[in-house]
Amino acid sequence: MAKFNRGAVRPAVTSPVKTEHVATGRTHEGGPGHARSDARSELFLLAVTNMVGENTFYEKAGDRDARFRDLVHQVAVDDADWMAGFLPWLRGEANMRSASLVAALEAVRARLAAGLNGGNRQLVSSVIRRADEPGEALAYWIGTYGRAIPKPVKRGIGDAILRLGTEFNYVKWGSQGKGIGFADVLNLTHPGDRKGSSQAGRFQGPWQHDLFGYVVKRPHQPDTPIPESLETLTRRDALLSMPVDERRQVLEDPELLARAGITWEALAGWLQGPMDAAAWEAIVPSMGIFALVRNLRNFDQAGVSDAVAERVAAKLADPEVIARSRMFPFRFLAAHNAAPSLRWAWPLERALDHSLSNVPRLDGRTLVLVDRSGSMFGSVAQKSGLNRADSAAVFGTALALRAASADLVEFGTGHQSVEVRRGESLLKALERFHSMGGTNTAEAVRAHYRGHDRVVIVTDEQAWSGRRGADPTGQVPADVPVYTWNLAGYRYGHGPSGERNRHTFGGLSDAAFRQIPLLEANRNASWPWL
Repeated sequence: MAKFNRGAVRPAVTSPVKTEHVATGRTHEGGPGHARSDARSELFLLAVTNMVGENTFYEKAGDRDARFRDLVHQVAVDDADWMAGFLPWLRGEANMRSASLVAALEAVRARLAAGLNGGNRQLVSSVIRRADEPGEALAYWIGTYGRAIPKPVKRGIGDAILRLGTEFNYVKWGSQGKGIGFADVLNLTHPGDRKGSSQAGRFQGPWQHDLFGYVVKRPHQPDTPIPESLETLTRRDALLSMPVDERRQVLEDPELLARAGITWEALAGWLQGPMDAAAWEAIVPSMGIFALVRNLRNFDQAGVSDAVAERVAAKLADPEVIARSRMFPFRFLAAHNAAPSLRWAWPLERALDHSLSNVPRLDGRTLVLVDRSGSMFGSVAQKSGLNRADSAAVFGTALALRAASADLVEFGTGHQSVEVRRGESLLKALERFHSMGGTNTAEAVRAHYRGHDRVVIVTDEQAWSGRRGADPTGQVPADVPVYTWNLAGYRYGHGPSGERNRHTFGGLSDAAFRQIPLLEANRNASWPWL
């Protein structure tokens, strides 16, 4: 009797996050826990969910950050090529600012301690994408390890400040209220003035040389004249010199504000008055998408016109704008919950849909389970008010709405189906989710699996032990794929991963979903930057 050549043969495809097939530990809820079988897997799942310095439901910030540093140190020394690919992806596509910055600096520290000198400067530079981040990097290093800053760290930060050092960035991010400002970064890293430096270490032009010189002098000599080459600073200085009672006249010409680098954050202070409809309407054309989404409630309260609201809506509905922003999908849900006016509902729906562009349209029958247990309701970040339960609901509902045929289930202590209607609003469907108590994942899978072609579980993986077997993935036949999407990055998971139709992905963006069609096309899935 044939053992292997029987009917349709499903190749034994693999995925990059590897988890032990035999439980060797316990989840935080006491269920059998499957450890990640290599440091890269554990680091990946932790990094794509780690808001550095923030507590999670089960893990204190200090413990989580220490685990993160230890993993970075190990992988940076053992696999430099993997780390060199991972860090820019983590900062770029995964959009994890603090995690990538800390990881790069800790990686360099570990590599230098191990006597590994090549490529360290590039690791630091690769994660700095915004003009306030050079100061953030120096603040982290000095606050953690003191003022003895290694040359690769200085030069990597210097390369970044040369890339990002523009007049507008100085105005927006420069120095106000920061422990380490723009001038401090320049004094500590001395970018652009090293003989024989690489192309990455050269000034963009004479204007940048003038800008840096002005920035360094100004803290000690406030009357330093602005060089003629710095047109934005010159225009800004002229506006700042205007009598206060004449400033509102400038609102009639929004281009003057834009050319002077006046941001929405600075406008109220410059006007020395309220941000009324006229003020918002003048600054909206120069606001980025993140600032627009944050201020929808303010627009409504100020009474901005429908014409200006249409301009905002057009940006929200532009797929290229949303793609460039790399905003997490749950940001649009938070904006929808906060905005009082219905005029933002459809634009936010479109923005949310664009942010979920990687969610595939799966054939066959799909069972989607969304974790709504208490641990999922802990904030993603202390000041955000956003939680993993809502992120799970966003991702799970999007997958169900796009699938050819899907059953959507929410679970906790108990479990129940969530109705989704073909073609309906994603934001409307999200209103049907509840808080569900504990985490009895295995029972939810067992109760709702009915011969589906695949199972997707969006969760923090901290399952109960249960009465009849704790491994949720074990409740599904071995030849049916089970995809776990981990939103918290804890050490132990609820089941095996990496092969045998059991795969774990992670993160707060939709990028991981790309791997489902890849695996089902009988192709091994690799790390997302490869």
